[in-house]
Amino acid sequence: MAKLISEVLGIKYPVIQGGMAWISDATLAAAVSEAGGAGVVSTGGRTTEYTREEIRRCRKLTKNPFGVNVMLMSPNKDEIIDVICEEKPAFVTLGAGNPIPYFEKLHASGIKVIPVIPNLKLAKRVEDKGADAMVIEGMEAGGHIGKITTMALLTQVLPEINCPAVAAGGFADGRGLAAALLMGAAGVQMGTRFLVAAECPVHQNMKEKLIAATDTDTIVTGLTIGGAVRGIKNKFSEEFINLEFSHAKTKEELLAIATGTNKLAAVDGDTENGMMQAGQSLTPLKKIEPVKDIIESIVAEAKETLAKSQDIKL
Repeated sequence: MAKLISEVLGIKYPVIQGGMAWISDATLAAAVSEAGGAGVVSTGGRTTEYTREEIRRCRKLTKNPFGVNVMLMSPNKDEIIDVICEEKPAFVTLGAGNPIPYFEKLHASGIKVIPVIPNLKLAKRVEDKGADAMVIEGMEAGGHIGKITTMALLTQVLPEINCPAVAAGGFADGRGLAAALLMGAAGVQMGTRFLVAAECPVHQNMKEKLIAATDTDTIVTGLTIGGAVRGIKNKFSEEFINLEFSHAKTKEELLAIATGTNKLAAVDGDTENGMMQAGQSLTPLKKIEPVKDIIESIVAEAKETLAKSQDIKL
């Protein structure tokens, strides 16, 4: 059995916080790391100056390992990687592009590399190229998504690789963590669950929408233009879907309409005209509470679930 991600990263619990653009800052990342998980600072949409400042700020807030997420669609990704190599966080998660060209440089700087992958072919490829671990993310996740569900990924990827694989997409409680571990995953990555953390900087308006949401409240935009994104149904997302499937706009026009809408919701609090990126597991988001309480409740529930699993007889 592959190592748990807690062993790979030297953390207490096998829980990674997802890197959410415009949201995952040093405050949130440090809180997760202080609580025994692995916090992640997101660089999506950010400058090199911001990246350096947040890594340094996170290091002041926690002595525990934390990581940085790089969205490989970003035009300044190479400059961001350079800053990361200079600042040397414990690990980097890489998604939305080809991560392999960056492995050697990051490893040379002593940084562990954890690519986010959506299928078995890429899982095998990043394992062969020396990934320290990987995140296998199903389409239940928030933000940019692939085409395969989390259960199908776990079923098909885990038996085929030896590299520690963290499960992501739809995880929000301890039962999910227990299930992933029983299937052989190295842990779980959760993003949406931390959106309602007290330390999360996402706008209060969006937090309230998430707490009020139910299980059928997400929608996927961009399916026809090669950039599927999952978020909460609202005026923007439903109007976008109508434009998309009526072919009233070109791909370029649709991309222009979507640009900046994540920040509009997450930072400015416009929950009608912004894209509220979030995953499908919404009902566990019941209140705003400290990261420490969230992680402790997840771990306690996972332990209870694993203990009960010993009583199941086939």
